[in-house]
Amino acid sequence: MIYLKLFISFLQIGMFSFGGGYAAMPLIQGQVVNGHQWLTMAEFTDLITISQMTPGPIAVNSATFVGTKIAGVPGALAATFGCILPSCVIVTLIAKLYLKYRNMSLLQGVLASLRPAVVALIGSAGIAILTNAFWENSAQITAWGTNWIMVGIFVICVVLLQKGKMNPILVMVLAGVMKVLTALLIGA
Repeated sequence: MIYLKLFISFLQIGMFSFGGGYAAMPLIQGQVVNGHQWLTMAEFTDLITISQMTPGPIAVNSATFVGTKIAGVPGALAATFGCILPSCVIVTLIAKLYLKYRNMSLLQGVLASLRPAVVALIGSAGIAILTNAFWENSAQITAWGTNWIMVGIFVICVVLLQKGKMNPILVMVLAGVMKVLTALLIGA
């Protein structure tokens, strides 16, 4: 029964995560954290971090991780298959339709109308992750409860990425090193 739940949960994520992995994060959070409580919010944040560091799409990596945690290798297979099945079917159908109707203005209008929704999904996921990183209890956001070390690491990373044009992988490694060093030095 758990395999069917994993399959159906990630099938829903796969069907409705237009715009790629970042857009899928709120859907994944809704299923695995809020809906089924398979992961805590802290584990979800770790999941996103791990999914970013491993090759492959975030949703597929998340499905594999959650499936493995909940039901081992068979769970990973069920969740991953559920996640990729809609994409395989939809992309095959859309490719055939797009090749046939690519010059149609109605199709171009539909594609253009999806862009703002994708941006909103990505923004929502980013805010949820930042909130979890900066405040232990995201229901009570106060200056006193802010993890200023995490805010500082975030600001340094943004500056390195935007102004320094540093490689994102190096910035992620540097962020991890900064967090470990601050934990060792001040126990944060």
